[in-house]
Amino acid sequence: TMARVLVGVKRVIDYAVKIRVKPDKSGVVTEGVKHSMNPFDEIAVEEAIRLKEKKFATEVIAVTCGPTQSQETLRTALAMGADRGIHVEIPADDYVKTGPLQISKIFAKLAEQEKANLIILGKQAIDGDNNQTAQMTAAVLDWAQGTFASELKLEGEKLTVVREVDGGLETIDLKMPAVVSADLRLNEPRYATLPNIMKAKKKKVAKLTAKDLGVDLASSIEILEVADPPQRLAGIKVENTEELVGKLKEAGLV
Repeated sequence: TMARVLVGVKRVIDYAVKIRVKPDKSGVVTEGVKHSMNPFDEIAVEEAIRLKEKKFATEVIAVTCGPTQSQETLRTALAMGADRGIHVEIPADDYVKTGPLQISKIFAKLAEQEKANLIILGKQAIDGDNNQTAQMTAAVLDWAQGTFASELKLEGEKLTVVREVDGGLETIDLKMPAVVSADLRLNEPRYATLPNIMKAKKKKVAKLTAKDLGVDLASSIEILEVADPPQRLAGIKVENTEELVGKLKEAGLV
C-alpha cells in the first residue's frame, strides 16, 4: 500500500528568541517577535517528503491550524516539497485557547476527508511543549501510534518505528493506518531552495474552519497565569564533606 500522508506544521516563536511574559501574566509576548516552523515539524515534513521520494507515499499534504500568519509556515512546508496545503483558520483570540485535543479532532476529521493513512507530526511544539497532539489524534481515530520516532521504515501495510524512550531505543511494528511523531534524530531537514520556493507559490492551499469540519474549539482548560521561572539563587562554598552535611541538615535536606 502507498501512504497518503498528512503532516502537521505549527507556527511558533523562533527557537532563538528570548521569550518575554506579558505584564498582565496572561501569556507571552508574540507581537513583533520572529516566528518560524516548529523544529520538530520540520523533521516531520522532511520524513514525509522522503517517503514520497522513495515512492512509498503518493501525496504529502501539509496542514496548519491558526491565524492568517500560519500560511507562511504552510508555504515553508510546500517549499520543502509538500504537494499541497490545508490551512484551518482559527482567529488569534480563539487560537490562544485552542489545545492539543481540539487540534487532534481537526487532524482526525481531515484524515478521514483526505483518505490519509499516515499522519506525521512533530513530537511536541516548542511553545506549549505539550507532547499530546499525536497521541490524542491516534486515540480519536483509533489508529496505531509510534511516538518519538528516530527511525521509520515502511513495508506494505507494516510500519516499523524505532522510538526514543528513557532507557534507550524501542522498536515497534505498527499496522497502517498510523500516527507517528518525529523526534530530533529522525533526520536532518533540508533547506528550501530558491526554485522550490518559487514553485511553492503555485501550489494549492485550501482554507477551512473548524466549523467546516464540525469540530468544537471550546476548551475546558483555562490559563490562570504565565510566569517566568524563578531566578536561581547564588550557591555557597563549603570546605569539606562534614560542613556540607551540616549545611544540608540545617536546611532540612537530609
